[in-house]
Amino acid sequence: MHRRIAQGALAVTLLSGTALKASAAEYFDRIASFPITANLPKDADPKKGTVAEIISASEDGKLLVYTDSPGEAIAFIDIADPAKPQAGGQLKVGGEPTSVTVVGGQALVAVNTSVSFTKPSGKLVIVDLAKKSIAGECALPGQPDSVAARGGVLAIAIENERDEKVNDGALPQMPAGALVVGALKDGALDCAALKTVAMTGLAAVAGEDPEPEYVDINSAGKIVVTLQENNHIVVVDGHTGQVETHFSAGTVDLKNIDTKKDGKITLTGSMNAVPREPDGVHWIDDNRFVTANEGDWKGGSRGFTIFNKDGSVAYESGPSLEHEVVSLGHYPDKRDKKGIEIEGVEVGHFGNDTLLFIGSERASVVGVYRDTGAAPELVQVLPTGVGPEGLLAIPSRNLFVATSETDLRGEGGVGPHVMIYERKERMAPAYPTIRSVKNADGLPTAWGALSGLAADKSQAGKLYAITDSFYSAAPRILTLDATKKPAMITGDILVTRNGAAAEKLDLEGIAIANDGGFWLASEGNLEKGIKNLLLKVDAKGAIQEEITLPSSLEEGAKNYGYEGVTVTGSGANEIVWLAVQREWADDGKGFVKLLAYMPATKSWGAVRYPLDKTENGWIGLSEITAVGDRMIIIERDNQIAGKAQVKKLYAVSLAEMKPAPLGGELPVVKKTLVRDLLPDLKGANGYVLDKVEGFAVDAAGDAYIVTDNDGVDNSSGETQFLKLGKL
Repeated sequence: MHRRIAQGALAVTLLSGTALKASAAEYFDRIASFPITANLPKDADPKKGTVAEIISASEDGKLLVYTDSPGEAIAFIDIADPAKPQAGGQLKVGGEPTSVTVVGGQALVAVNTSVSFTKPSGKLVIVDLAKKSIAGECALPGQPDSVAARGGVLAIAIENERDEKVNDGALPQMPAGALVVGALKDGALDCAALKTVAMTGLAAVAGEDPEPEYVDINSAGKIVVTLQENNHIVVVDGHTGQVETHFSAGTVDLKNIDTKKDGKITLTGSMNAVPREPDGVHWIDDNRFVTANEGDWKGGSRGFTIFNKDGSVAYESGPSLEHEVVSLGHYPDKRDKKGIEIEGVEVGHFGNDTLLFIGSERASVVGVYRDTGAAPELVQVLPTGVGPEGLLAIPSRNLFVATSETDLRGEGGVGPHVMIYERKERMAPAYPTIRSVKNADGLPTAWGALSGLAADKSQAGKLYAITDSFYSAAPRILTLDATKKPAMITGDILVTRNGAAAEKLDLEGIAIANDGGFWLASEGNLEKGIKNLLLKVDAKGAIQEEITLPSSLEEGAKNYGYEGVTVTGSGANEIVWLAVQREWADDGKGFVKLLAYMPATKSWGAVRYPLDKTENGWIGLSEITAVGDRMIIIERDNQIAGKAQVKKLYAVSLAEMKPAPLGGELPVVKKTLVRDLLPDLKGANGYVLDKVEGFAVDAAGDAYIVTDNDGVDNSSGETQFLKLGKL
């Protein structure tokens, strides 16, 4: 059902081509990141997943309680000092906890005990927070998904979720879900007095099989319930259990969105009559609530909606937040059906401001909006761990908390984290560190996966970056203005071959050529039939020359090839240097090649570079940059978060860079530590990002580094672009 909406122009004002206004105001900055693996028992199976899903806090805001469904437990974090969160351990709850809320000194935990989709069951577990022990349990008439309590009213959404493997997840799939309501008197709950409120016969979509997803309660005791797959919303009186009103969540027409998983972000697609299918919901005041329109069956409108209690739409975000996410490099190209997938919402009253927190599961960000009574104002966007789920405002302490539910440890990635943010008066928020301006079409310039940097030879603060193979359908050179804060991506150049976007490239390095064009390094991948290539392109991105490895080297070239390129000398003395990331077949263990190509004679040479040692993973090179009389090289391990040990800048004197002919003994250069980058990476107060891949020194002598966010594929999408100053 279509409803008249108020499109929010304010939500896209940050895309005007300038940074956030640098005037003193209150912003959130991340002050801590807590790895939830710190709460696991010492004998926990490292192969078993763990998550931090829904989160609540004690009434004084000093103890966090979150659900860990795979661990069948809730867990605790002591944030008496929010900048130094401490592990509080776990408590098993006898099933899969799906939601938690704190009332007084107790945590009320909804627990799924179902043996199958067709035989759902559950319970409400009452936990004494002081003792961290179970004080009681109430049986529930099915599988619970959300619990809320306020003003003596208790509400539990009994979802009885569908099996997505049956009939492609189509409804109906019985038994039907329902709403459970109860009264809390002085914190006590009478299990026998719990009421089941039927939700059947209300929705036009599979009305016989409602699937209540999320509940929230306003100060008048009214419960709002989302029926996600049914695309319906119900308002119930929490004191009487009577349905007061219900209505379709409606549909949205979307324009200027990316709809294809094709290795490029193109905001030219559209989708019409997309069901909102809201997941999270939260009252803003007693007359309005906001929904997170995730979609789960047929929908996914990529945004959020503010509804009046009578069902009329007060505001529809459309793709405005998604466009902001594109500008920040957080857009997940592999999730085009539902885009950034808005899943969670929270509302907090901070001083005179009512703030809306909108969580994007796939972009791993939270948009912070100021309620204006009309179109909300986008204040900032916060980076989170991978897959944020639980959002929690703690206004009494000026804090906000976000959980993450994606565990990538089994793939060598990062585990879930709980991130803590504090609101203070600042000139500007710390994040983002880099973003893009609008392009000629009035849309954000898309970017991500920055894998190399180069500096303009004459203009201070002007840099160039490249995107790697994640955007293989549209390899690009980006122009950066690093004099702005955040740094601004001001333009892009498509790399072309015979007039079309160049294919089968994995651009990892960029250098300024002496004629004003660029040298690009493309990393090979034997499994995909992609060769290591040195490319000479003109200033417009057209490939002029493709230089392959000598056959003697190609035979021994493994994956993990070219990772950086730089230039020394000119004319007959010009040398193009290439950093090889890891050892090839003809390298001794712990040594990699720095290859030298002489354009004047089209000949090759090399030196050998000694790698650091590591106990975990591997060590390799990410960048090579000629600076004055030395080469600066990024050397890093492939470890992330607490396991990261080696993220360093090393220098090699140019006097030592004397390439020997290939096929013979290669000289080993000496390296000197210039800077350990771990303190810089830890300064963002998140977890240490693994891929420091770009380095450049501008015309004023200031050094910069940038991390590669892997195109938001199994990554939080966070990019750190940092000015290091003079080295």
